[in-house]
Amino acid sequence: MYRKFSVITGTFFLIIVLFLYHESFLYWIQNTEQDHLFLTTVIATFMSFFPVIPYPVVGGVIGAAYGPTIGALIIWTGSTLASFLFFSLIRYGGFQAFGTKVLLKYAAAKKLTLLFEQNAFMSVTIMRMIPVIPSIIINAYAALSRVPFVLYAIASAIGKIPSMMLFAFAGHTIVTNPIDLFYMIAGYGAFLAVIYLFYKTWLGKVEKSKTDPNRA
Repeated sequence: MYRKFSVITGTFFLIIVLFLYHESFLYWIQNTEQDHLFLTTVIATFMSFFPVIPYPVVGGVIGAAYGPTIGALIIWTGSTLASFLFFSLIRYGGFQAFGTKVLLKYAAAKKLTLLFEQNAFMSVTIMRMIPVIPSIIINAYAALSRVPFVLYAIASAIGKIPSMMLFAFAGHTIVTNPIDLFYMIAGYGAFLAVIYLFYKTWLGKVEKSKTDPNRA
C-alpha cells in the first residue's frame, strides 16, 4: 500500500510539473547548447510517459535542436524508457487492476491474445510500428501477460525505431529544407502501408487457424 501511494504521489507531482512547465522545457531544449544530452533525454522520457503535448512535437523540437541522428537517439531512448516505466508500474508496482481497465476500453486488445500466443516478440515489434495501435494497449497487455521483460524490452525498442527517426528527421528537415519533408512523409507512409498489410495478413491467418476445426 505504501509503495502504491508513493508511486501515485510521485506521478501526480510529475504530471503537474510537466503541465505547468512543458513549454519552458521545450524552449530550453530549443535554445540550449548540445551539451545537455542527459537532461534532454530525461525530459523526453517524462514527456513520453506523460504526454501533456503530442510526442511528435517533442521529437521535432529535439530533432531541430540536436540534429537528426542525435535527436533520433534522444527521443528513441526517452520513448523506450517511458514504455519500460509503464510496463514496470503495472507488473511490479501493483497496478494490475489499472492495466486491466485500460485493456477493457479497447476492442483491439482481444486480438493481442491471438498474436501473443503465436509470437510475442514479433507481435510487440510489429504493433510498435503501427501508429493506429495505442502504445498504452501494448504496454499494458505485455505487462499483464507472461512475456519476459527482456523480450518485451528488446521488441519494443526495435519497434520504436522507425517512428522516432521520423520525428527527429522531420524536425531537422523543417529547419533546414522543408521541401524534403514531403518526400520523407511519403516514404514513411509507404513503409507503414507495407507493415500494416503484413500485420493484417498475419492476423487473418492467426484468426483462421484458431477457428479452423481441421487445424492440427
